[in-house]
Amino acid sequence: MSSPELILVVDDTPANLEVVCETLSDAGYEVATALDGDRALKRVQAYPPDLILLDVQMPGIDGFETCKRLKADPTTASIPIIFMTALSDADSKVKGFVLGAVDYITKPFQEQEVLARVKTHLQLRQLTKNLEQRVAEQTADLEAALTQLQESQLHLVHTEKMCALGNLVAGVAHEINNPLCFIAGNLKPAQDYIKDLFQLIELYQKELPYPSASLQEFVEEIDLEYLQEDLPKLIDSMQEGVDRIHTISTSLRTFSRSDSDLPIPYNIHDGIDSTILILKHRLKANESRPEIQVITDYGDLPQVECFAGQLNQVFMNLLANAIDALEESNQGRSFAQIKANPNQITVKTQLSESQAVIRIQDNGIGITDAVKPKIFEHLFTTKGVGQGTGLGLAIARQIVVQKHSGTLEVNSTLGQGTEFVISIPVKALAVKDIQATICVDAA
Repeated sequence: MSSPELILVVDDTPANLEVVCETLSDAGYEVATALDGDRALKRVQAYPPDLILLDVQMPGIDGFETCKRLKADPTTASIPIIFMTALSDADSKVKGFVLGAVDYITKPFQEQEVLARVKTHLQLRQLTKNLEQRVAEQTADLEAALTQLQESQLHLVHTEKMCALGNLVAGVAHEINNPLCFIAGNLKPAQDYIKDLFQLIELYQKELPYPSASLQEFVEEIDLEYLQEDLPKLIDSMQEGVDRIHTISTSLRTFSRSDSDLPIPYNIHDGIDSTILILKHRLKANESRPEIQVITDYGDLPQVECFAGQLNQVFMNLLANAIDALEESNQGRSFAQIKANPNQITVKTQLSESQAVIRIQDNGIGITDAVKPKIFEHLFTTKGVGQGTGLGLAIARQIVVQKHSGTLEVNSTLGQGTEFVISIPVKALAVKDIQATICVDAA
């Protein structure tokens, strides 16, 4: 019986490692882990895996550089690499494929998607090995299968979208909590144990000042002095990560609130804040632009009777669209030009005649007069093929108008930006009974 395939998972977030490792282990795979690119490169040299799941954004050597080094080494170049990332922009995906990655898995993870992609690329790797062994007999057939698998992979990447977002993030938040509590509860004892072990080593060094040659060689091999200095730092960084994950988990639960059959009182500002936090990875500065500034100007709003989960999806869609518009407006502009006139999204709330009014405004390229009347139409999109379905704004309007008896309007001047204005009653009116699955496309 053949041994299970070995998969190396590289991620600086312990909770992500926990989720992915559990999923893969339950599916029968052997799993190894590394917290950063340096450790991954050393691990691969010692124990070459069959496949690598590689996080893009890591301290030190990021995923792209790690992939580049693996592909530059003939002994590791053939190992398939699947990136795990929250980045959804086309440039990042193209960069990954150019460096030699075979696929992307978008965070937050979907278990079945992870398993399907891993299985596909393990099969692809096996086909590649068979191709090398049986070149004379089956070269044409195997190359055709390889081409078909690659085309299927690209099709999956281009057709990804954020569907059933509320259910997804709610599940992720739930799954995060168990390993998070486990890690948080064990970090302090781990710190104490490490301190005791280091004290024990110091005592041994004092009582045995002249170790054997083999022992001295091993001490030098593991770089004991560096280990004693770096390990406490690793534990501290884990604690920071746990605190960060706890904040994110709280925001995910806020964002993905399950809606009841009737509207319930809800703090609109909590929903907006949680949505901004979830999108924070898209707001951060990168090599082509400074950070996108989000300015919140909250008025004195009472709790609003609404379907909180669905309304949060509206916020997600409008904020994600604002980011898309700013990214588009940056094309052809240098970093310095963007910094001089920084990308901004302003979120303003106010109470107006028993209506909660939420304004989400960007200073992007704006919308033309020809496009403006069509933006809420079903399947209408100005995005490229595979980048949007044209459902996002149509469903957002349905949530606001039909589910909340409110209005969703757009104000835009070409070259100056776009503002979406949501207005819903503070006290819920009679709401129409609409049976619909809300799937907001914020891609």
